[in-house]
Amino acid sequence: MAPGCTLVLVLMLLTTALSRTGAAPAPSAPRAVPPARGCHMAEFKSLSPQELQAFKTAKDAFEDSLLQKDWNCSARLFPRTRDLKHLQVWERPVALKAELALTLTVLEAMANSSLDHSLERPLLTLRHIHSKLQACVPAQPTASPRPRGRLHHWLHRLQEAQKKESQDCLEASVMFNLFRLLTQDLKCVAIGDQCV
Repeated sequence: MAPGCTLVLVLMLLTTALSRTGAAPAPSAPRAVPPARGCHMAEFKSLSPQELQAFKTAKDAFEDSLLQKDWNCSARLFPRTRDLKHLQVWERPVALKAELALTLTVLEAMANSSLDHSLERPLLTLRHIHSKLQACVPAQPTASPRPRGRLHHWLHRLQEAQKKESQDCLEASVMFNLFRLLTQDLKCVAIGDQCV
């Protein structure tokens, strides 16, 4: 038997013996990136009826204001086919953080309008969610895998929208996506790998 084959055989026998005695851990399949320490999103599995009502009030006020505008938006910033369930568990908070950041930027700009009063509570809630979400997404890009596939496409789409879409279209997209963000996307991140 060649010396190289003998060495491989001895190493295999040694690994098997150590694994059976518990002296060395058996190799395991690679796992997904674990959630960051301090990532506690379970409180957002569902929002209170009072919080949801505050968002509904803001959305209704926005819809009333649309009747006074002449706007036409052709692009769908938040397509119906997009679903966080299609992303890996570690990618979901990254996607939600980007979606939430855009939502906050747009709503904060709208807060100086006639909707100021109706947006006050929703903005407080969204800022609270955003602050909790920070702990779930690594600050440094090198701390996690680089976005690829669906996640990359989704992040790119959000970045491009801010450059290309009119403020009116961004406002409409964000307002009409609010309940999906709160009841589907946020819940999906909050329940982690149970979101299937």
